[in-house]
Amino acid sequence: MTRALSRAPHLELAARCLLLVLAALPLGCGYALVGRGSNIPDSIHSVYLSPLENATRRSEVEQILTRALAEELVTRKRFTLVNEASQANAVLAGKVVGFDTTPLTFDDQGRATEYQITITASMAFRDRAADKVLWQNDRYIYKESYQVDPSEQRYFDREKIAIEEAAGRFARTVVIDLLEGF
Repeated sequence: MTRALSRAPHLELAARCLLLVLAALPLGCGYALVGRGSNIPDSIHSVYLSPLENATRRSEVEQILTRALAEELVTRKRFTLVNEASQANAVLAGKVVGFDTTPLTFDDQGRATEYQITITASMAFRDRAADKVLWQNDRYIYKESYQVDPSEQRYFDREKIAIEEAAGRFARTVVIDLLEGF
């Protein structure tokens, strides 16, 4: 009987704690799902993605970033992507303003074995009807590293793969920032 009495307070305390937790569940924790808030007017349903401008010496970088942005916008399904600015409620435009390649590591003969690319871009989202910039960010910086075998001649193929990987992260960040109004 002594054991039954000593367990009863523990069971009662556990039951009270469980009831307290269950009662607090509907109150929530104050967090909201990502992507629910937006500064974009409800009237914007269609977007024209203007091909990015390239202010760098690296060819194709703007094409790779534009393609990644288009894929991300289509994947998110928030807007309909249209082929002409005149059909759109808004325009997403930008410019690649920087592209650098920096060697990171070297072999014992002084040849680079790893490089890092740095891509800098400026983006803006404009409401066509109001002729008003809804969102803009002038300093997107993306870096990607890649290995190089100094004896191989396929250096540029690996650089392009690194650009494509950075472009995917760039596109995700731009679209999330755009949708959430950061």
